[in-house]
Amino acid sequence: MAKTAVQFACTDCGYSAGRWFGRCPGCGEFGTLVEDVLSASSAAKAPPKPVLRLADVQAEDAQRIATGVAELDRVLGGGLVPASLVLVGGEPGVGKSTLLLTALAAISKERRALLVTGEESSAQVKLRAARLGGAERVEILAETDLDNVLATLETERPDVCVIDSVQTLYSQDVGSAPGSVGQVREAAARLLRTAKQAGVATILVGHVTKDGTVAGPRVLEHLVDCVLQFEGDRYHAHRVLRAVKNRFGSTNEIGVFEMTGTGLKGVPDPSEVFGRTAGSEVGSAVACALEGTRPILLELQALVAPTDLAMPRRVATGVDPKRLAMIVAVLGRHARVALGSADVFVNVAGGVRIDEPGADLAIALAIASAARGVPMRDGHAAFGEIGLTGRLRPATQAERRLEECAKLGLAAVVAPPGTPEPRGKLRVVNADKLPQAITAGLTAAADN
Repeated sequence: MAKTAVQFACTDCGYSAGRWFGRCPGCGEFGTLVEDVLSASSAAKAPPKPVLRLADVQAEDAQRIATGVAELDRVLGGGLVPASLVLVGGEPGVGKSTLLLTALAAISKERRALLVTGEESSAQVKLRAARLGGAERVEILAETDLDNVLATLETERPDVCVIDSVQTLYSQDVGSAPGSVGQVREAAARLLRTAKQAGVATILVGHVTKDGTVAGPRVLEHLVDCVLQFEGDRYHAHRVLRAVKNRFGSTNEIGVFEMTGTGLKGVPDPSEVFGRTAGSEVGSAVACALEGTRPILLELQALVAPTDLAMPRRVATGVDPKRLAMIVAVLGRHARVALGSADVFVNVAGGVRIDEPGADLAIALAIASAARGVPMRDGHAAFGEIGLTGRLRPATQAERRLEECAKLGLAAVVAPPGTPEPRGKLRVVNADKLPQAITAGLTAAADN
């Protein structure tokens, strides 16, 4: 009988130790270490393999596999790489299974595509496939035993395989329950070896709950080749797919999808959806943000209201709260926008999240508009980074941002000096400091 060893692993960062800690030494979170029972193999060690120089390694040119979903291919860097292992994470119900079934339906028209389902029966998957349409050629296996799944992959050798989900797989060699840290790590490691040896592009689905109690992508990030994060609110129609890790492409690309009655549909022009405003509204500004190589126009909304609290609230939805606090402080110190006794709420319309500093100026204009009660000039957008001194810094790839603004018919863009002059009717209003930008961007600011 194989000996077993007990370890305690963190469900957030994957740190493991021989004894339990109340606080994880790796990430500092409390109560995240859970028992992990491992099986010690008594098999003889394999003989060592010869060492090669990089100059002697024969690299085969592997053609990427197009998934048939343009937004997914964009995030992957052009398609799936053969024999790669991709992890798609997200909260339950966000649409991971729907997206991957749509991709398998397109792949199955020219290649073999296999779906291993552990959460649904074959009949349940067929009902969903009938709603999406075009998935008749997709092969399916309803199995949760890891050994049976690996044997099927080695025998059938499909071009693409989706495991939905990795938390449902279990191995008899690991004594813990399915979904635990040990089971998930064992399943991912063995699937990685099989994918490389059999040449199967494998996609793992990993669920992440809000409290982080289920072992998911955090444990597997170092094993897989690509980590995709599916973001979105189930109460909103739009979803965003981000690449957190990608060994074969950029990690700055995003894919935008819309949930419809027939599944997820790609949004080729997100600016038309997220940059749409209802005219000149107080507390609203249009930002031209950059996600990877894609410029997107986003509507930023701000609300400034008197507070009854000793410490006013700074609430951000879709924006970094620390960045919002800095912008509020700069507005009060250098632009004389009094916000010390007011609550400030900032929201990105459509449920999108932006992290790049090029959206600072638009956030500041939206807050100033809400505080002074005057709207932003009609047909104006803004981009630029705000420094602690109140000076504006140019944003990266300004040419692509200006092209996106001109494509949607905007009249002008408020931007820092150094921004190139655009072609056509679009004009750039240069502002060196934040007060100048507020004067140029708000309709009544010059009269105050």
